[in-house]
Amino acid sequence: MNTPSRLVNRVMARSMDEVELVEAKKQSQHEMKRTLSWWDLMWFGMGSVIGSGIFVLTGLEVKNHVGPAVVLSYVISGISAMLSVLCYTEFAVEIPVAGGSFAYLRVELGDFISFIAAGNILLEYVIGGAAVARSWTSYFATLCNQDSDKFLIQVKTLPHNYNQLDPLAVLVLIAVSIFAILSTKASSRLNYIASFVHVIVILFIIVAGLTKADAKNYSDFAPFGARGIFQSAAVLFFAYVGFDAVSTMAEETKNPGRDIPIGLIGSMVMTTLIYCMMAVTLCLMQNYSKVDENAAFSVAFEAAGLRWGKYIVALGALKGMTSVLLVGAVGQARYLTHIARSHLLPSWLARVNPRTGTPINATTIMLFATAIIAFFTSLDVLANLLSISTLFLFSLVAIALLVRRHYAHGATKKSDVAKFCVCISLIVGSSVASAVYWTRTEGWFGYAVTVPLWLVGTMGIWILVPIAKKAKIWGVPWVPLLPSASVGINIFLLGSLDMASFKRFGYWTLILVVYYLLVGLHASYDIAKLRDHNNNKEKENQLNLDEENQNNGVLALSQSSGN
Repeated sequence: MNTPSRLVNRVMARSMDEVELVEAKKQSQHEMKRTLSWWDLMWFGMGSVIGSGIFVLTGLEVKNHVGPAVVLSYVISGISAMLSVLCYTEFAVEIPVAGGSFAYLRVELGDFISFIAAGNILLEYVIGGAAVARSWTSYFATLCNQDSDKFLIQVKTLPHNYNQLDPLAVLVLIAVSIFAILSTKASSRLNYIASFVHVIVILFIIVAGLTKADAKNYSDFAPFGARGIFQSAAVLFFAYVGFDAVSTMAEETKNPGRDIPIGLIGSMVMTTLIYCMMAVTLCLMQNYSKVDENAAFSVAFEAAGLRWGKYIVALGALKGMTSVLLVGAVGQARYLTHIARSHLLPSWLARVNPRTGTPINATTIMLFATAIIAFFTSLDVLANLLSISTLFLFSLVAIALLVRRHYAHGATKKSDVAKFCVCISLIVGSSVASAVYWTRTEGWFGYAVTVPLWLVGTMGIWILVPIAKKAKIWGVPWVPLLPSASVGINIFLLGSLDMASFKRFGYWTLILVVYYLLVGLHASYDIAKLRDHNNNKEKENQLNLDEENQNNGVLALSQSSGN
């Protein structure tokens, strides 16, 4: 009965920085420990990213969609990721809380949009952890000198893509989650030790692999054309998504204004360079048509006559993927914790253990969900579904940054709000049109219309809409150009994903909307009303106290005059 009126009240209700920084954190009962420095964040960034896409998806994409031109796919997705990193960094510095992008969107785009994005954030982590865990099993099999699918259990009665059960992936997820529960600082130390070893192994892969390079393998550089390059860029975006988890650790960072920009941006630059060098090495070692889909680098070393090297490669891949799983377990629990702080999810998920300083309940729930998906679902299904959720989320964060800079409630003129909305519509609409045009035709004429429209929207914000709020500590340069470019590239890459991925994304989003209308909306409305009531009561008590003090002052003054 109350749903329509409450929906109108909450659909665009925006939180405030102070609410996310102070009031929301009280729901956890205990503070998270501030133990992380930029050095920790740098290695968390490296550990969260390197080891997922490069080992998990490169072989699959090289063989089926892009060939040696995979290096261009990594460059494109790397540029897109860097633009998103810049947007994330400004928010993480200004709002250093465990909620990451959920908190950022809640402040700038409102309650409803932040919840839909939050649901996709959680899906992103579950799918990503499951994909890496399954690839962990494949590389472990090659380390044991077995076929990459040796430890998978075939069940013919189950549907295709869900009939290869992976119990080893479940055991690995349990192990890393236990470590994530025990201590964030201990997880950090384990991560940068493992990541340091992993970087040494990567250098070995590049140097040793290039000794077996054959330029003939690059003769057919782009066998699937430009379409294959962008399609792979959309999928390989998965290789960069780990930095999102690092932003959730801002609440546990000693000096967010200094440490977060160094940690996030520095790790992304190093990661992109490493990815491109490894992609070139793989395709020079082996013809793209012979690359193994599940354990590409290990098999390439064996095929090149470096059989002994495949064991080093497999061991390095396992170390890298273990780091990815560890950072993912830490990050996803913090997302869930902050969402529960807003009462959109049960509040017991927000609790922080007083002894370990970690969110044990949230970590356990995310482990359970990830383990179920990893047990049943094949890698190609997981990879496509992850990328669509990530690209959608990063587009929203970029839009939220534009809103943060150019809109202030109660201060921005209605005429400026109207101009801003028109410009945002042009940016998003032209980006969607470019993506749709890309899927429907191989021509280029349509971009002569859509790209200028995107430019008009971007320049319109710059020229017509005044800045409402400047960054206090660290800000993205060249606003609105860089956030607008992030929106354009992310949406364009979305157009390169298959229809099945959009259907799964749509089904999951529909489930989130139903949950929000039936449960989340009412919980959020009730807590907002309770907060308003408490604030009004505090103001009333303060007014009464001020009035009492004033009366006492007048009385004291009159008594003094009488004497």
